[in-house]
Amino acid sequence: MEVELTVDGKNIEINHFVQAILGSTVIGAATTLHGVDRDCKEIFIKVKQ
Repeated sequence: MEVELTVDGKNIEINHFVQAILGSTVIGAATTLHGVDRDCKEIFIKVKQ
């Protein structure tokens, strides 16, 4: 699993542990939604504050 984090256009380095936590959390939440396949290949999330 590969996770990238970009904040205000700046790529933030995250270690494998954090990638696993973030990736598993997002995949787990997204795949519970209607219309999302459990074997999806890519998920993009954009958060604005």
